[in-house]
Amino acid sequence: MPYLRVIIYPFKLLTVGFHEMSHALMGVLTCAKIHSIELDPDEGGATSMSGGIPWLTLPAGYLGSSFIGACLIACGFNTDASKVASLVMAVFFLFTLWWARRNWLSWLLIIGMSGLIVLFWFVAGGEALRYLVLFIGVMSCMYVLWDVVDDTVARKVNSSDASAFADLIGCCPSQVWGIVWLIQAFVFFALGVIVGLVAFKQNTAQQKADAAHFLPVPGSKSGALPLSPDYLVWTSLTIMLGFLGLV
Repeated sequence: MPYLRVIIYPFKLLTVGFHEMSHALMGVLTCAKIHSIELDPDEGGATSMSGGIPWLTLPAGYLGSSFIGACLIACGFNTDASKVASLVMAVFFLFTLWWARRNWLSWLLIIGMSGLIVLFWFVAGGEALRYLVLFIGVMSCMYVLWDVVDDTVARKVNSSDASAFADLIGCCPSQVWGIVWLIQAFVFFALGVIVGLVAFKQNTAQQKADAAHFLPVPGSKSGALPLSPDYLVWTSLTIMLGFLGLV
């Protein structure tokens, strides 16, 4: 399905961004110095760092991005939680852009995603944001599962995080570590769905009423300004300029 592949291509790149950002964040937590993050047009990526604890930073890519995906899946069950998730993603985007500031593809991807999130925030009082957050979460989890199988079990590449981790640990081949990470990714995926079902039991009407009072959007019943094309354009531009100014 070539047209579908074109549509989901940016989202697949975003999951690669989550993968590399997870490496970088674990590197920061283990006192590593992050030099750069790169995203490749062939949906690959690389994080350059020095220092840190390799046996923690190497698996952080797969496990971190699957954890992020699981959190987004859980938040996708509720409108207010999706709003919070989009704000957290914006912070992650800022960190990624700081580390990948010399990579034009990262800039285009993250700015485009930020604009899409802003747009969906205004649709149906923010309800559409639920489906965007849920879609990104599912993409992240599913792509982790696919990537682990592709890189370790199927061994379609000569080197991977799993092969580097196997060389570092000195026991068990990379396929074994790939299967371990695959099981963990499945667990994260399942927990994301379970948490979403247990934590958010409001129906659509209740969620809409709650969303009207939590970070309300123009046009909601909370007394905000009425939605108009000019107001939407200027608000989007203001948010994007503020985003770029922070970077």
